[in-house]
Amino acid sequence: MKKLVRGAALLAICACRLSAQHYQVLHSFSGYPNDASYVVSSLVFDQQGNLYGTSAGGGSGTGPQCAGTGCGTVFELSPNGDGTWAERLLYSFCTAYDGGNCTDGIASYGGLALDALGNLYGATVAGGSQSAPPCGDVGCGIAFELSPPAQPSGPWTESVLHNFCSAISGGKCLDGDQPNGQLIFDSAGNLYGTAYGGSGHAPMDSGGGVVFELSPKLGAWDESVLYNFCSLGRGEICPDGDAPYQAGVTFGPSGNLYGMTEAGGNTKNDGGGVIYELSPSSGAWNETVLASFPSPTFGAPSGGVSLDPTGNVYGSFEFPHGGVFRLEVESGRKSVFDFNGSDGQQPIGGVTLDLKRDILYGTASGNGSGLGAIYEIDAQGQETILYEFCSQPNCADGYLPWATLIMDKSGNLYGTTEFGGEYGQGVVFELTP
Repeated sequence: MKKLVRGAALLAICACRLSAQHYQVLHSFSGYPNDASYVVSSLVFDQQGNLYGTSAGGGSGTGPQCAGTGCGTVFELSPNGDGTWAERLLYSFCTAYDGGNCTDGIASYGGLALDALGNLYGATVAGGSQSAPPCGDVGCGIAFELSPPAQPSGPWTESVLHNFCSAISGGKCLDGDQPNGQLIFDSAGNLYGTAYGGSGHAPMDSGGGVVFELSPKLGAWDESVLYNFCSLGRGEICPDGDAPYQAGVTFGPSGNLYGMTEAGGNTKNDGGGVIYELSPSSGAWNETVLASFPSPTFGAPSGGVSLDPTGNVYGSFEFPHGGVFRLEVESGRKSVFDFNGSDGQQPIGGVTLDLKRDILYGTASGNGSGLGAIYEIDAQGQETILYEFCSQPNCADGYLPWATLIMDKSGNLYGTTEFGGEYGQGVVFELTP
């Protein structure tokens, strides 16, 4: 089994430098009941330049599962044309409460996908109509579609595409539970994503997690499990991976799916996670472990992966201080850039590729100040800290960024923080490198 090991520099490991950039808070979240809070998802642009995202808290949901802080939202930010942005809530989860379950979902971690008609697609880690033992009484999560109103002032309409843990055996969810990654489309209009739980042998009822596909069929959506992690090994040992946490999947140039799990990948211990490839063959999908992290003390990739046009895979991992990796799939060559703590630590999101400039961008949830940073790594291995969060009084600029950054056509970067801002509930920001 191939392993990522320290020593092969991703571009050589160099001392970092701090660079002053233009940083702007586009919106400060105010939380329950009229705004989002606990935003850990990536953003997505539509063709008009509007931004969309999801949150794990806030909104007007009032079910007991929300604990008085809201059950999460879907929100939109629109540019006003003068450099400012206007935010509005499109939907609050747990506004459909049947007295026991939030049937419309609770808490979205993974961000959104858009179709050509402007419909939004995502998943919530809890809620739905299934409250099986692996999920407790909060529900096992849903996949949803949110459709724009016929009239501009009307409400958006949510449709539940799938209730996870609809099929149970041996106390495990055969169809997955707690979907927490961003969904993606293929060219035929099918959706793909990951769920934290599944029917593998992983302990603590997690079941290892799954990669799933949702396919539209005659006005409904059928769910298929493409791969169930922790199908190999025994007990806590899952050499094929365990627990895809907020990772999702990414298509490669040949149509294969790539992703990461935060645990598994070792035949002697529970491992520090794997980088995997799923390839379709005769109606099934076969997994190949491309690389693995040797132990939980070195590894734990939790964000999604990015691919360049030649099929090289990039991502980040969290421990011991975390770092960034590049994996050349064809040759198996592995390269790693290690953070040292002061220049960044525990990057939870993935990396963003600027192919024109040959630069990687990302966020770290901690750094020397402990509150997070935005970094870049160039082709020579020089790391630059572009921005340190909580640089403004009372952390008005936000802190603790989780999500992968996105880039517009001009090269500006956009992201979110879980905390900070004017109300302490996080921000949406723009940074011009």
